[in-house]
Amino acid sequence: MRIDLRHGLSFYETVRRRENLVEFGFSLRLLLIPVEPGIIAKAHETGFPMGAEPIRLEARHRSARMLRTAMGGAIADWLADREVIEIMLNPDGRLWVDRLGQGIEDSGETLSAADGERIIRLVAHHVGAEVHGSAPRVSAELPEGGERFEGLLPPVVAAPTFAIRKPAIAVFTLGDYVNSGIMSADAADILRCGVRDRLNILVAGGTGTGKTTLTNALLAEIAGSRDRIVLIEDTRELQCAAPNLVAMRTKDGVASLSDLVRSSLRLRPDRIPIGEVRGAEALDLLKAWGTGHPGGVGTIHAGSALGALRRMEQLIQEAVITVPRALLAETINLVAVLVRDGTGRRLAELARIDGFDRLNLEYRLTPLITPEGENR
Repeated sequence: MRIDLRHGLSFYETVRRRENLVEFGFSLRLLLIPVEPGIIAKAHETGFPMGAEPIRLEARHRSARMLRTAMGGAIADWLADREVIEIMLNPDGRLWVDRLGQGIEDSGETLSAADGERIIRLVAHHVGAEVHGSAPRVSAELPEGGERFEGLLPPVVAAPTFAIRKPAIAVFTLGDYVNSGIMSADAADILRCGVRDRLNILVAGGTGTGKTTLTNALLAEIAGSRDRIVLIEDTRELQCAAPNLVAMRTKDGVASLSDLVRSSLRLRPDRIPIGEVRGAEALDLLKAWGTGHPGGVGTIHAGSALGALRRMEQLIQEAVITVPRALLAETINLVAVLVRDGTGRRLAELARIDGFDRLNLEYRLTPLITPEGENR
């Protein structure tokens, strides 16, 4: 079924312009009202006219709701559906959804190229970005819900294309993983003990294998802990219910993952979980985990335990030429590898790192589960 967004998009654009005019008019009226010098000083201290901020916040909430409405009923419903974790528009106009426990499926809904482009442009406008043929890509975080939006326009794609990745809402426990058949009870016990014993754990896998979901399950194991947790990520995905928690997020041009890892060391952390290791911060993280802050967990794109260590090497080389392989082997204790195939998602490998063989220049890995998922 084709989704027609013309009326919703036009309404959004009209009201968005009106919101801007209302805010401008409100500020203009403030200039015409005589006020006491003390109030003017207060306005300078706070950085906005008194009374303006609540109106601006309400305007942002309204525009966020209107943006979702402008995307159409089907997309709005999927954004509200706790079982849907990703929404994708392909160049052919078909909309695909990824559901927990079911995988990616064709929704049966379609979107015209014109409507797809309007949505991408509206998201770009909402975050103050420009998108056109010379700059055909927009990466943004949708307001309020925190969904990660990636939109593309021609010429890099044949027709407008986007993906909306929702942050995790429901936290699955290791017990849930066992009940759903993703891992065995033995594997869950190994991971549970690893968290309890403050081992450093890497969760590896390809795109869409559920790395973040498993990381949240591991973080759920420390929900009642007295540890001080300093959590670092670049998009809002990790959830931790520990009472002594500091959550930090990167911001382009302001603070990188490396910056935040270094800052975390001055916040008296007991554990430093990280959303995804993807750059030179791998070296900073390795030093942090290996020098008095064990019990970390992070995700990495790799298809095997050995591949995860090799990927760490590549990322470390973005910071230094010589990779401290012995330190890497001493610091990373467990690697859990997730895969997604025709049967769904499953834990394909769980390995313990037992050091680095300097003679043969290779990592010592001990498999803890067989391909069938039982412990060794």
